[in-house]
Amino acid sequence: MAAELSEPQPFRLFSNSGKPKPPPPAVLPHRSDPSAVDIERGGADEDGPASFADLGLSQWAVDTCHELRMEHPTPVQSRCIPRILSGDDVLGIAQTGSGKTAAFALPILNRLAEDPYGVFALVITPTRELACQLAEQFRALGSSLNLRCTLIVGGMDKMGQARALSERPHVVVATPGRIKFLLEENPDIPAVFSKTKFLVLDEADRVLDVGFEEELRVIFKFLPKSRQTLLFSATMTSDLQALLEISGNKSYFYEAYEGFKTVDSLEQKFIFIPKNVKDLYLFHILSKMEDTNIRSAIVFVSTCRSCHLLCSLLEELDQAVVALHSHKSQSLRLSALHRFKSGQVPILLATDVASRGLDIPTVDLVINYDIPRYARDYVHRVGRTARAGRGGLSISFVTQNDVDLIHEIEVVIGKQLKEYDCEEKTVLENITKVYKARRVASMKMIDDGFEEKARARKAQKLKTLAEKGLLKKRKRLT
Repeated sequence: MAAELSEPQPFRLFSNSGKPKPPPPAVLPHRSDPSAVDIERGGADEDGPASFADLGLSQWAVDTCHELRMEHPTPVQSRCIPRILSGDDVLGIAQTGSGKTAAFALPILNRLAEDPYGVFALVITPTRELACQLAEQFRALGSSLNLRCTLIVGGMDKMGQARALSERPHVVVATPGRIKFLLEENPDIPAVFSKTKFLVLDEADRVLDVGFEEELRVIFKFLPKSRQTLLFSATMTSDLQALLEISGNKSYFYEAYEGFKTVDSLEQKFIFIPKNVKDLYLFHILSKMEDTNIRSAIVFVSTCRSCHLLCSLLEELDQAVVALHSHKSQSLRLSALHRFKSGQVPILLATDVASRGLDIPTVDLVINYDIPRYARDYVHRVGRTARAGRGGLSISFVTQNDVDLIHEIEVVIGKQLKEYDCEEKTVLENITKVYKARRVASMKMIDDGFEEKARARKAQKLKTLAEKGLLKKRKRLT
C-alpha cells in the first residue's frame, strides 16, 4: 500500500496498480468506474447487517463479540469490516464513540486466525494513552486466539521494547516517534515488519499532521508495498481529502460525518464566570458528584501547569483526583489512567492528551475548565462522555475572554449551549477554604521545581523541532 518514497515528493499511503496514475480529477470519480475510489456515505441511523455473523467474520469472532456484549454492529463496522476482509484499503470517517476500533481490529484478527504469524499488523496512533487502550482492546477481541500484542510507546525501556519486537508479536501498537527510533537504531528491527499485512493509522487526522511527517516516512520505508492500509478518524481534514483523491484501485471510503457534530444524548451547558473564581466553581461541582449521580468526571485544562496546580489544589480539598499530562513520566501516566478507569479515583484532570479515543463508560461528566481554541478539540473532549448511546453532561467554564471562542464552537456544532444552574451564594461559601488550598498548591509547585522542569522540557522540544526542520514549517502555517 505504499508508493516509492522520494524525499522531496509527498508520500502516498494507498497502493496503486503499478501503472502510472493520471493527475487527480477536479471532481471525485463516480463509483461506477472500476478504477475509482468506492465512496459511501452514511449516518448513525442507517440500516445495516443485523449481526456480526452477517459480515463474513468467523464464528469465534462472532462469539467474542457476544461475550463482550457487542450485540449488533454499528454502521461503521457494518460497512468497513466486509471491505477489509475482501482486501480493500479503507478510509473510515465516523463520529467519536461509533465503534471504529472494532471496525478494523475484528477483520485484522479474523485474517490473522487464518494464517497466524508476526508481525501481522502495525497500528500507529498519536498518543501513548490511546495506544495503551488500543492494545487492551486488541487483546480483548483476540483473547480466544492467544493473541500476542506489544505496546511500543515513548517513556518506556527501549531495550525491552526491541526484545519484544524481536519475538515477532502478532500485533504492534505504537506511537510514531518510538517506532521510528527502533527502526532506525536497531538493524534487526526492520526485518520484523517485512511481512506485515496491515498498517492502521488510528486518529489519522492527527497522525498525518506535519509534526509526524518524518516519522511516517521512515515507517513506510520499512513496510511491504503489498500491505493493506486502514485509516480511521472522527474528523475529516484536508490531508485525508487529499489522500482520497490520490487513492489507488482498491480503496474504499466510508463517511458518516457531517462536520464537527456532537451526539444528541449529550447535554451541553456553560457557566459564565470571572476567571479568578473558576477553581471555586470546579470544587463546588465536583464535591456534588455523588449527590447528582455522577460516577466519574474528566476535567480538561489547556496547559500542563494548570493541570498540575489544580490536581494539588483538589488534593488539598480532600478530593480523590489524578492528573494526566505530558510532563509526567510514562509510568505515572499509566498509573493515573488505570486508577481512573478502574474506578479507584472518580476525577481525572487532563490536558488534550486525553481528549481523543479514550473510551471509559463510567464518565458521566466532562468539564472544560479552559475553553479549547478550536471547535474540533471541543468535540473530541466532550466526546469522552455520552458514548455508545449513553447519556452525558458537559459543562464549559466561560470567562469574558472566552465569549468569541464559545460562540464559534456553537456555530460549528450547530447547537447552542444552555446555562448551567449554579447558585453563586452557595459556591462562594467555600471561598476561604479554596483560596487557602490554592496558596498551598502554589507553594508545592515551587518546592517540586515544576517551573524549572517545564522550561527544560520546552527547550528540549524546541531543539527537537528545529532538528526536524518543523519550526519554519509551523511559522509558515500561522
